[in-house]
Amino acid sequence: MKHGVDFNKIFAAFLVAALVAALSGYLSRQLVVETYPEKKGFAVAVTDKADAPAEAEKPAVIEPVDGLMATASAEEGQKITRVCSACHNFDKGGPNRVGPNLSAVFGNKQASHEGFAYSDALKAHTGTWTVQELNKFLASPRAYAPGTKMSFVGLSKPQDRANVITYLKSLAAQ
Repeated sequence: MKHGVDFNKIFAAFLVAALVAALSGYLSRQLVVETYPEKKGFAVAVTDKADAPAEAEKPAVIEPVDGLMATASAEEGQKITRVCSACHNFDKGGPNRVGPNLSAVFGNKQASHEGFAYSDALKAHTGTWTVQELNKFLASPRAYAPGTKMSFVGLSKPQDRANVITYLKSLAAQ
């Protein structure tokens, strides 16, 4: 008879547990008022850079470097272009890398270095690499040619840009 008593205790415990669970579920639904939004999900504001106006990336004013060119240093420009050498070669007749060889860029037609596949954004520029054009490009390549493949953010200091332009000018003269 002892086995029957154990079974009754287990069955009673199961019943009490089921009753407590059902009662707590009922009470919680009575105490908490559920509210649902009219629309499911969350609104996330996303802006596509391609849709944003190009002016958003342009610096407010690109300071001219004409006055700085007289005191600009090709040696300082060469030091600054060490960062550029990860993607560009500066040796005369050297190979292209991720970017084109820049040894003869100054004074030449834009996007014209043979053997390099320029982006359509840069091909759209048909001018010559002058002091003024290089200044604009070096200040912000993305603002100068929106859609360019070049990921470099630019040189913010006018003196740095003047030094780099002087260095590029010295390479073209060789």
